[in-house]
Amino acid sequence: MKFRPRIPRPTGRGRPPVVAATLGVAVLATLGLSGPAHAKETYPFQNPRLPLKTRVDDLLKRLTVDEKISLLHQYEPAIPRLGIKAFKTGTEGLHGVAWSTDIHNNGAVVTANGTVFPQAVGLASTWNPALIQKVGSAVGDEARGFNSENPDVWGLQLWAPVVNLLRDPRWGRNEEGYSEDPYLTGAISTAYGSGIEGPDKDHLKAAPVLKHYLANNNEVNRDTTSSDLRPRVKKEYDEKAFSPAISADAATGVMASYNLVNGRPNTVSPDLNDVVRSWTKRDLLNVTDAGAPNNLTGSEHYYATQPEADAALIKAGLDSFTVDDTNGGPTTAAVKSALDQGLLKQSDLDTAVSHILSLRVRLGDFDPDGGPYAKIDKSVIDSAANQALARQTADQAAVLLKNAGNALPLDASKTKKLAVVGPLEKTLYTDWYSGSLPYKVTPLDGLKEKLGSGGTVSDSEGADRIALKDVKTGKYITAGTGASGAALKESATSADTTAQFDAFDWGQGKLTLRSVANGKYAGRYNWGDTVVNDQDQPNGWFVQQMFSLEQQSDGSYLLRYAGYETDESWYGDNKYLKAGSDGTLTLTTKSGASHFSKDVISSGADEAVKAAKGADAAVVVVGSMPFINGREAHDRTTMALAESQENLIKAVRAANPNTIVVVENSYPTTLNWEQQNVPAILWTTHAGAETGHALADTLFGDSDPAGRLTQTWYRSDGDLPDILDYDIIKSNRTYLYYQGQTLYPFGYGLSYTTFKYDRLNVSQSSGKVTATVHVTNTGKRAGDEVVQLYTHQRTSRDKQPVKQLRAFQRVHLAAGQTKTMHLTFKVSDLAHWDVTRDKDVVESGAYDVLVGASSADIRQRGALQVHGETIPARNLAAPTRAVDFDDYQGVHLVDETKVRGDAVGATDGNWVKFADASLGSGAATFTASAAKAGAGDGSIEIRLDSPTGPLAGTATVSSTGDVYKYATTTAALQGAKGRHDVYLVFHGDLRVSTFSLK
Repeated sequence: MKFRPRIPRPTGRGRPPVVAATLGVAVLATLGLSGPAHAKETYPFQNPRLPLKTRVDDLLKRLTVDEKISLLHQYEPAIPRLGIKAFKTGTEGLHGVAWSTDIHNNGAVVTANGTVFPQAVGLASTWNPALIQKVGSAVGDEARGFNSENPDVWGLQLWAPVVNLLRDPRWGRNEEGYSEDPYLTGAISTAYGSGIEGPDKDHLKAAPVLKHYLANNNEVNRDTTSSDLRPRVKKEYDEKAFSPAISADAATGVMASYNLVNGRPNTVSPDLNDVVRSWTKRDLLNVTDAGAPNNLTGSEHYYATQPEADAALIKAGLDSFTVDDTNGGPTTAAVKSALDQGLLKQSDLDTAVSHILSLRVRLGDFDPDGGPYAKIDKSVIDSAANQALARQTADQAAVLLKNAGNALPLDASKTKKLAVVGPLEKTLYTDWYSGSLPYKVTPLDGLKEKLGSGGTVSDSEGADRIALKDVKTGKYITAGTGASGAALKESATSADTTAQFDAFDWGQGKLTLRSVANGKYAGRYNWGDTVVNDQDQPNGWFVQQMFSLEQQSDGSYLLRYAGYETDESWYGDNKYLKAGSDGTLTLTTKSGASHFSKDVISSGADEAVKAAKGADAAVVVVGSMPFINGREAHDRTTMALAESQENLIKAVRAANPNTIVVVENSYPTTLNWEQQNVPAILWTTHAGAETGHALADTLFGDSDPAGRLTQTWYRSDGDLPDILDYDIIKSNRTYLYYQGQTLYPFGYGLSYTTFKYDRLNVSQSSGKVTATVHVTNTGKRAGDEVVQLYTHQRTSRDKQPVKQLRAFQRVHLAAGQTKTMHLTFKVSDLAHWDVTRDKDVVESGAYDVLVGASSADIRQRGALQVHGETIPARNLAAPTRAVDFDDYQGVHLVDETKVRGDAVGATDGNWVKFADASLGSGAATFTASAAKAGAGDGSIEIRLDSPTGPLAGTATVSSTGDVYKYATTTAALQGAKGRHDVYLVFHGDLRVSTFSLK
């Protein structure tokens, strides 16, 4: 999938626009971009026998200040005088080597043509870390293979995996993450990263970077929205997704996300040094997201000048700037200015550069022979072994959601006539972070191959074939017949094949129009006003192959162009199509649009029904188009299938009782009607070139479905709070806290056999808990089970999860076989964040140990008595951070200063609660550090036991003139004694950082 030239898109982390800035390319070339393939050993830093630190220190002292600064940009130029070749960060490798950019071609995107594994959410659906480590190893191999061919394009620092938690299934990038659960996310990301790196952490095959730190789960306004993370959510949930891979040395850094957390852009989050680097003793190379440094002075207005912004970024812990496309000039200038102004010290620069050099040493970049992986060549790319691994992974990722009456597996000896229908039956789609497919096995291909010559397969895509006729001129819209298509125009007086289009409905009124004339999709051409049928699949940052048919009161239709750029604030009113004087369709306003009648040449539902009637079984393949249905920059607004897809399923089910629905998409979907009315439902992600083989393997029983859901599937959009609500504890979000009835629970998935669990024994020794359980395959065929262990804390000072995953294991069992499973976790894993003392705590008490087949299918229960701590009553006499509340209403969390610290931001009537405070014989004085930027006074009421309880005192907050200027306010207290819940009730626009009651 290559782009045609596009205008530069707004700042975002996806593929840079092809027409990238050219300034600085010539300068980099003169610095010896390509550099020597391998330098001979001349300096100590080139000696692989020396310790890493010795090599880094040696090189660092040899570099000039200008040379050091040049290494801060994504495109690090060569330094010929030292035999240092160029280096580039940021090859995308989410589920296979995907794409990179070419400095020799103005930063144009170069898409990999290699093994594409199932999407990330599908990798996690295997619940098989050992398998995913093999996948990671294959990706690392192929990264080396591409690098051997063109190191200027294919760098060895891979921007993957994505470990943002899937707390909201409407997140546009759901396909990129692993799970809503931090433990499962940690296990899969550690496996994938370990595979990419290889077994020797001192010598890396490739270097994985975790995306996107932190709390990045909304796409709309993602560079300006702030994710409110109270300490418990941050410590117990979001950080827990990132720490495992870093702690296991299975990742070499993080990418800071675009969003803000508690009012501070993540690009300058002190966590990058204070938290992330505390998880490992190794150097990390942390990177910015694309264009993010400029957001600090642009959309976020956080700093007035770029030198201030870049200095803050480096001091916070980011080392590499992904900005200004291939042009390192602005970064160089800003960092030099920061040094000159004293905003940045030489030691700050040296620290960042040492992180860069350390990683390059581990990659063998300075070794005379290129290091132990330098001999890997292009022969590994899409090798037969990797193709087989891709098929195995796609097999294991499939999740059987329903199987009434043993509708599956199909019996190849009895299935003589099969119908395969639906919009995804004979196509495979790639996504924004995948490479292109060297070959394709579609669902139709796979099922035909499985059935062989002994059976017949009928098929239909189930899409309406339409023609559009201008009601004024009587002429039909026609398309070009050649491979490159032609501008759509009104020219035909009859609806011949040049005037026919297959209309695919992707929901919410969005259609793609595939020309029957040449099989290509129509879309806006080269940012002009014309539309051309020339694309193999919808693609591009703005996806300029989307349309809507808007019916008017007279029955006619307007054809609206619906490329994603039309949603941008800078786009004008020309969103509709009209015929010019020569009949060519061009963009215009709604009032100037042509009116069309829609002729349905053939009904997609009717064609699918025709194919399904009389078949032994009908397989309906529905789902998403990854460039359209939720992806980077576009959240989903509904979890429902496209209306026409659901109607197609209903029509086929009415025609054939043996209907099997295959949902091929990247996220939970509200399949309520299907669950009630269809015999069998199978879910898979877009699983790469081997998708068709994997579906056939599963549907015909060659592979037992043992994929399990990694997030909750809800029944309704109404079951979810606002997408910007990041407090999973208060909003009862994810399986951890959700108390409603789900469509399919976390960890759910069926098998073609059955399993019995018995003889659970729970033991505790040396800080480790071991749950031993016997699992027996009680069916007549072999199968895989995913044994899951959850815990629940019976009593606690604080709100606890309904249950929480602590261990799991995928196991293969022959018919009748029993295996003894040993599932372990540490007692310390039971800790939660104690806001009263700012630390992890394991509370004393009874814990339920729950073992079963999903979070809702618990087969064996045990108990664990833990001797830990009892959280004492709060001591509010000591300075207490306002953000360490137990409950709240209406407040937002904000940045205490631009450098570090969080505060509570509040307006009239907002409150925070501090539970179970010991006030002793009486607290006499309330003291708080507060800021008020606006004029006039505000106040803080101190109330007991409820927001409207007894008033103990009121502190006046006078204007400080700036949100970052804090002043001390006090109030005398009355009746504040004994043990109470203490509430601070705010009036006026305030910020409060700390307080005490003494």
